[in-house]
Amino acid sequence: MAEATPVASAPAPRPAPRPATNDVLVLANGVSLSLTRDSLIVKDKIQVKRHRKKLCGVGLGNAPTELSIPLYNVLWAEVASEHLIIDYADQISKKQLRAVKLSYALDETVPTVVDSWVNTLLDQAYGTSQRKKRAKVIVNPHAGPGGADKTWEHDVKPLFEAARMSLDVVRTKFSGEAIEICQKLNIDAYDILIPCSGDGLPYECINGLGKRPDARKALHQVAIAHIPCGSGNAMSCNLNDTYRPSFAALAIIKGVRMPIDLMSVTQGDRRMLSFLSQSVGIIAECDLGTENLRWLGAARFNVGLVQRIFSKKLYPCDISMKVEIPEKADIKAHYKRERNGCDHTTRRENDVGREASSAGESTSSDADSGEGLPPLRFGTVNDKIPDDWETASYDKLGNFYCGNMAWMAPDANFFPAACPNDGLMDVIINDGDISAAKYLELLASVENGRFFDNPLVSYRKVVAYRFTPHNQKDGYISIDGEHVPFEPFQVEVHQGLGTVLSKNGKYEAAGPAGWEKAIV
Repeated sequence: MAEATPVASAPAPRPAPRPATNDVLVLANGVSLSLTRDSLIVKDKIQVKRHRKKLCGVGLGNAPTELSIPLYNVLWAEVASEHLIIDYADQISKKQLRAVKLSYALDETVPTVVDSWVNTLLDQAYGTSQRKKRAKVIVNPHAGPGGADKTWEHDVKPLFEAARMSLDVVRTKFSGEAIEICQKLNIDAYDILIPCSGDGLPYECINGLGKRPDARKALHQVAIAHIPCGSGNAMSCNLNDTYRPSFAALAIIKGVRMPIDLMSVTQGDRRMLSFLSQSVGIIAECDLGTENLRWLGAARFNVGLVQRIFSKKLYPCDISMKVEIPEKADIKAHYKRERNGCDHTTRRENDVGREASSAGESTSSDADSGEGLPPLRFGTVNDKIPDDWETASYDKLGNFYCGNMAWMAPDANFFPAACPNDGLMDVIINDGDISAAKYLELLASVENGRFFDNPLVSYRKVVAYRFTPHNQKDGYISIDGEHVPFEPFQVEVHQGLGTVLSKNGKYEAAGPAGWEKAIV
C-alpha cells in the first residue's frame, strides 16, 4: 500500500455553525479584524506581507490586501498587558501546521468592545467544542518507526499550548505501562486522554480504564483522543480525518465528544476490550508477521502482503455468529439511517459533556456510577454456543476480519459501513484459494471504494461471534494490532460503552458506494 495524502487536508465545518456575522474590530495603524461565517479576515499590511508567497525572496502574483484565517484554525484569543493576542494554526505545508501568534496594542480601543469581539470570535471558532481541555498525555517514545517524542514536542505540544489546554505529560518506559496509568488515573482531573503512538497505546488506555471498579463511569467520562505516531494510526484516521500529527492536534482542540462501541474479547480466562478490530488470516499475518520490519513504517504491510498472497496459505476454522444484518443492501440502508441521525446524537452527548465538565461532575448516569464493565450477554469462549447463532466450517479461509471502525490504515477503508455507536460489528470473510491476481484485485478494491460490493467478500453486521481454529498449533490472531495466542476467542459488542473526541461527530471515511440511494 503506497502512502496516501492526508485523509482530508481541508478543515471541516464546525458543528452547529452560528449565523453569519460581519463584526469588525478597528485598531491602530489601519488594522482591522473582521469576522465572517467561516473566517477571520485580517487587514494588516505587515502581516499580509509576511504571509505572501515568495520565490527566491520575490513575491509571487499580485500583492494581497488581507489575510484570511479559517475560524477552525483559530486556537485562542485574549486581552493581555493591553494587547489583543490571537493564536492560530497556520498550514505551512500539506503535512504540517504550526502555531502562530498575532499581537496588537489596544491603545485607545474601548475595552468592552474588544472583550465582546473576542467572545464572539471564540464562540464561532469553537462552536460546541469544549475550550481549554484538560488532558492527560501519554507518549510512547518507541511508537512506529520512532520519533514520537520529537513529534510531540515539535508538532503537537505548541498547538495545544496555544489553545490554552492543560497538559499532564508522561512517557511510557515499557509495554503495558499505559494500562497501569489509566487504572490509577484521577478521572475527575481530566477531560481527555491523549495517547501519542500507533493504535497500541489507545488499546492500552481503553483496557486500563476497563480494569477499574468504576470502568463504565471512567470510559464515559474521559474521552480518548489520538495523536498518530505509529504505522497504522487507524483511530486518528477515523476520528481526526488525518494521520498527520499536527492536523490531528487541531482536530482534538476543536473535537466534539462522541460515544463509541467497544467490544469484549474473551480468550481462555482473559477478557479484553477492543476498539478497532480482530483479524485472523492474511491481514493478521501482514500486521503481526512484519514486526521485524517496523522501521519501514506503513510500508511494512505492503511487504508482508505480497509475501503472503503468493504463498496461498489457508486458515481452516469454525465461525459462529449472531448475525443481525446479513445482506449488503440492508447494510447500506442501515448505514444511511445511522449516518443521517448521528449529528443529533453527538450534539446531545457533547452538550452533556460540556455541562458536566463545567460543573466538575461525572458525565455517566447514576445507574452506571461506580460500576465495572457490563456483564457479558453471551457468556465467554468457554461457554456453550447459543442455539440461535449461525455456525459454519471454513476449510479454505483466507481472511477473517471484524471491525468497529472504517479505516484500518490511511489507505485502507476495509469497513465502509462501520458506524461509531450502532451496537453492531462489521465482519468480512473471503476464501484464500483464489488466484494471486484475484487477491491483488480484491485488495486494490479497498483503495478504490469497491471492496464492499466485491462478490468475493462476505460482509455482515453481527452482535457477537466465536472463532475456533481447526488443528493449527501456531499462527497470528490480532486484537487491535496486539498479538494474542492462536486459540479460540469470542467477541461481543457493547453499544456506546466508550467515549472519544471526533472531528465532526462521525467517522470520516466514505460509506459504501451508493449508500445515499439505499432504500430505507
